Amino acid sequence: MASLSPLFSQKRCVFSIECFPPKQTTKFPAMQQTLRSMKALRPDFISVTYGAGGTGGGVSTVEVAAFLKNELGIEPLAHILCMGSDTAKAAALLDELDAAGVDNVLTLRGDRTPLRPESPDFAHACDLAAFVRRRKPAFDIHAACYPEGHPEAASLARDVENLHYKQQAGASHLLTQLFFDNGKFYRFLNMARRAGITLPVSAGVMPIVRRSQIERTVALSSASLPSAFTRMIARWQDDADSLRKAGIEYAVTQLRDLIEGGADGVHLYAMNDAGVAADVYEGIRDLIEG
Repeated sequence: MASLSPLFSQKRCVFSIECFPPKQTTKFPAMQQTLRSMKALRPDFISVTYGAGGTGGGVSTVEVAAFLKNELGIEPLAHILCMGSDTAKAAALLDELDAAGVDNVLTLRGDRTPLRPESPDFAHACDLAAFVRRRKPAFDIHAACYPEGHPEAASLARDVENLHYKQQAGASHLLTQLFFDNGKFYRFLNMARRAGITLPVSAGVMPIVRRSQIERTVALSSASLPSAFTRMIARWQDDADSLRKAGIEYAVTQLRDLIEGGADGVHLYAMNDAGVAADVYEGIRDLIEG
């Protein structure tokens, strides 16, 4: 067992990557190769988004997390959700993770979808965090935050105040939703510190390298788009190679500013693309490894 939270007092800036389980088990070998390639970047941890696996035909979060931990020696951060779950299901999932040697979890409410009914036991992520603390006291609990406020929050200030519930429930670290404007992150962090939120915060950045990401990811994230970003998209959206290069350059610029600005950690939403992850890392390695 290896808790991630001590890293934030040991390192200048913690570097992490996110991956997601494939929806088809036949694609798991390819993903394993992707993760082997990402290992070369020496991430401090890799987070694994929620995947139920089983009868749905996909690969589960536990399977990916176990591969990272036991085959590659990389500490995983397993996502667990309120939506579609209850105390029995959550307990069973925690037991599975425990058996696989995985004890770092990111507690999330999860998006509302027709496939995931409301939880009868966990109205909010802080409720799930508190359950994990009771059920698995040795687990290291992590939580999400939103630099521009949760879409359902009355205001950013109210959303920041709600982080107290996660902190009190036992969260040791906060991981942000993706954003494209570092000014929004710095404003959020200042508000959080003034409100008494003392947890380390990892800043989440996603390189936009394909046209398909523009509508699907950018629109769904609710992140505001600074003029430099919109100019990049307008100029290169019809030129795939140039968009990839420009998207990586934008992410590198964003990450370098965050690292030099004192971010506790940076988290790369790499969309299971080892090539993009490697290119971005090359642009920040002097700051991460230094």
